Amino acid sequence: MQSHLSTQSTWLRFYYLGRAIFSVAWVAAAVLFSGQAGPAAVLLVIYPAWDGIANLADARVNGGLKANPSQALNVAVSAITTLAVIVALSHSSYAVLAVFGVWAILAGVLQLYTGVRRWRHYGAQWAMILSGAQSALAGGYMISQSIGTVAPTILDVAPYAGFGAFYFLLSAIWLVAAGYRHARA
Repeated sequence: MQSHLSTQSTWLRFYYLGRAIFSVAWVAAAVLFSGQAGPAAVLLVIYPAWDGIANLADARVNGGLKANPSQALNVAVSAITTLAVIVALSHSSYAVLAVFGVWAILAGVLQLYTGVRRWRHYGAQWAMILSGAQSALAGGYMISQSIGTVAPTILDVAPYAGFGAFYFLLSAIWLVAAGYRHARA
């Protein structure tokens, strides 16, 4: 049992680090291409698609979608969001930001639930729980901005991805430190 937990903890470290790196790269690309409609649109489609793929990979490593219902639902929500972003891009940037807002709320609540569930086995999930809660709040803010008078851009989504990168990196570091403390004990 301890070996299984150690393997899962190692997976989570790499998973969280990978998600942090992706989010940092996405934010950098969003800033770089913020004035270019085509590349910005591609980035807006990629972000929820990546989230769905990442949740699918994590769920599979941790017993499958059936054993991880919050991640299974997150995969579905991210897939639907990816399609909704594609449709919203043909309407307006306001619609895109509203879609991201709804997704941030749903994905945040599901991430919060996943973090709480994992706490018992792996510990160090407080950053993921906090990230999930903050994601839900950010979603509400994005929705409020989507009905504003200033036309949204990809830069209105970038801080959301940036905070995600921060929390994923923090979780990876925390698990590495916990593993180091455990190995020395």
